[in-house]
Amino acid sequence: MQKFICVTGVAVPVLEDDINTDKIAPIPTKRSLKPDYEDMFFHRARRRDDDSVDPAHVLNQPQFARASIFVTGRNFGCGSSREGAVWCMQAVGISCIIARSISDLYRENCLQNGVLPVELADDVASDLEQRVVAANGAQPFTVDLRTQTISGPGGADIHFEISSADRTRLLEGLDDIGMSLKNADAISAWEARTRTESSWLQKAVRAPGTEIVR
Repeated sequence: MQKFICVTGVAVPVLEDDINTDKIAPIPTKRSLKPDYEDMFFHRARRRDDDSVDPAHVLNQPQFARASIFVTGRNFGCGSSREGAVWCMQAVGISCIIARSISDLYRENCLQNGVLPVELADDVASDLEQRVVAANGAQPFTVDLRTQTISGPGGADIHFEISSADRTRLLEGLDDIGMSLKNADAISAWEARTRTESSWLQKAVRAPGTEIVR
């Protein structure tokens, strides 16, 4: 998994509530083993009824073409557990999502793919949203996981909270297996001790006529 330490770049404001995973990553009519996640990103929302590009949509505006920070409203990423809704973000260069709240499943998918999910209280979020809209892609913002701060034009730095475990997994680029392997020595010691102290755990119950190959 790719590490997340700090990102500096354009922040794009998509200030809507309840944006679900089907809106973020609509399933294409023509299924493919290698879908174009960049094209899939908000595909229907970014187009008119005739499928032509809608230049008025914020994600089609040139100043936000390569945004790296996505600022949005409440309950972002609700709906299905579709992991492609995170891969779409990464495909267009977004590595940090700042919202008033994020769906639990979507937040977990972000953490498993090296995308930083940040949740802010309403008053703090409102201030940041105004600053991002005012900047209009002309000035960058910085999100630093080491200091847990958001900085940029129009105001003071904003502190955000994140659990120590989630912070570690992002800074070190670890998925669930990687986090477990940080304790590999302790796991091995427990297994060795259990083989001696609780040897009955090593005996598998099996149906008659079956054989365990060791």
